[in-house]
Order: sequence, then structure tokens, then C-alpha cells
Amino acid sequence: MDLIDQLRVFTRVAHSGGFTAAAQQLGLPRTTVSFAIQQLEGRLGARLLNRTTRRVSLTQDGEAMLERALLLVAEAEELTHQFDPSGTAVSGRLRVDLPSRMARLLAAPALPALLARHPGLVVELGSSDRAVDLVLDGVDCALRVGGLSASSLVARPLGMLRLGNYASPAYLAAHGVPQTPEDLPAHCAVNYAPPSLGRAVPWEWTQDGELRTLDLGGRVTVNNVETYIACCLAGVGLIQVPVYDVRAHLAAGELVEVLHDWPAPPMPMNLVHAHRRHLSRRVLVFADWLTEVLAATADG
Repeated sequence: MDLIDQLRVFTRVAHSGGFTAAAQQLGLPRTTVSFAIQQLEGRLGARLLNRTTRRVSLTQDGEAMLERALLLVAEAEELTHQFDPSGTAVSGRLRVDLPSRMARLLAAPALPALLARHPGLVVELGSSDRAVDLVLDGVDCALRVGGLSASSLVARPLGMLRLGNYASPAYLAAHGVPQTPEDLPAHCAVNYAPPSLGRAVPWEWTQDGELRTLDLGGRVTVNNVETYIACCLAGVGLIQVPVYDVRAHLAAGELVEVLHDWPAPPMPMNLVHAHRRHLSRRVLVFADWLTEVLAATADG
């Protein structure tokens, strides 16, 4: 294994916190990963990792080495692809994480185009509704929807996600169709309490250029978007979700848009990656592709 490959293994071990996790992420035997680190430490004449039975951590020399290793690996990949006959193709493994429904409804159907454009690219597509720890989980980049908390992550804006208000025909037949926000207190919502928040989010709309909120009454509270939409389909109450989430249900007549002129404010979408001065071309290519996918489907 050459120096660049050893450095690539080292950065993955440092980010994942263990040899076994790094081996799984790299698709290598654990013994190969361990031997690569031994070779690198022998070559540098420095101990880079503290090893325990459960976890590894960076030594002081390892901390100093990590940023330089990231730069060297990224620059080596850039140099390799500079002379690619295709001029644009990238290769290697890319680990990404997207919200579960965006992964299923938007990214997955569009993946064949990305893979055809880059035959050497291998994508590990994680889908979850929690904010993964990019460094701890060894993720190259992740899509975050909504406001970003302060962190060392670098964010690339990917556009705004439009939301709408929806109800089932059965609900509207039983409770009537709300015409303005003033009608909302007479209606029920399916309340959504995301795990990260721990409480139900209020109903939102923009009126006269200002954000208005209302704790809309409801008899059911859920913490999962799939269940949120399922309850609306069953006639439990009104919901607010991104347009792409219910496009198929609208086309089938299973849901109806209400209060069209009073939607919740659109949510920003950002692709985040760990702070580093030089970003791999794999992440840049994925970011460009995802921007195209979201522009074509998520906003309309």
C-alpha cells in the first residue's frame, strides 16, 4: 500500500474512531487497515493513534497530521482525475446522508444518471431523519433541511424547499374547507413532533409579510413524516409538508391542497461537509448533481 493509500486509511480511522468501522467504510479487511496504520507510523516515525480495546483516538502527532493528510489525499485525487480521458468522471467511494423521504422519493430515482455519468463512483446512501455526526459516522457530506445550528461544518446552499397545506377529501367533507387562516381554530391538525425538537411544531403561514404561528388543536401527535402523511390520508387532520412529499397523493385525488395563499415559509436546503480547505471532487460532483435533482423536483 503506497503512502496516499495509507493516509486515506488513517483519515478514515480518525473519523470513524475505530479500525473495524473504518474497514467497513473502506471495504477492506480489518487486518489490512491495522497493518496500513502500522506501516504509516513506521514510515513517519511517530505514533498517530492511541489504541484501546473499544476505541482509538488521535495522539498529539495524529492531530497535527490529520489536516495535512486530508489535504494530501484530496490533492492526490484531484491530480489523478486531472488527466482523466473523460475530463469529468470521478471514481471511488462516497458516503452521503439524506433525509429518508428525500432519499427515497428524489435521490434514489435519479441515481442511475449520476452512476452512468461516473462509472467508477460507488455511493453509500444513508437515509435517516437525525442529524448524523459527519466525523464520527465517517460521512463525506449530508443534506440538511431547515435552519443550521452553529458548528464547524461548511454548508453549500442548494435552494429552498416549498411547503403546502393538505387534507384528505374525507376530512374536508366532514369538517369543511378552510378558506383563510381565521378558519383554522375550527379545524384539527395532525401534530408533528420531530425527535430533535421533542414537542409539536406550530402551524405556520406568512401574512402581510410576517410569519404567523398557531398551536392548532389535534388529537394525534406523531414523530415520523411517513406516519404524519398516513394520518392525513386517513382523515385525521390537516398537515403542512413539502410539495414533493405528497405529489403522488395529489395526482391520485387522495389529498387536496388547502389555504394555497397561506403556505408555511420555504425551508433552506444545505449540503454540509466537514471543515477542510480542499474538498474532494466526489463531493463537488455529488453536490452539483443533487442541486440539479432538487431544482427539478423538490420545489415544484
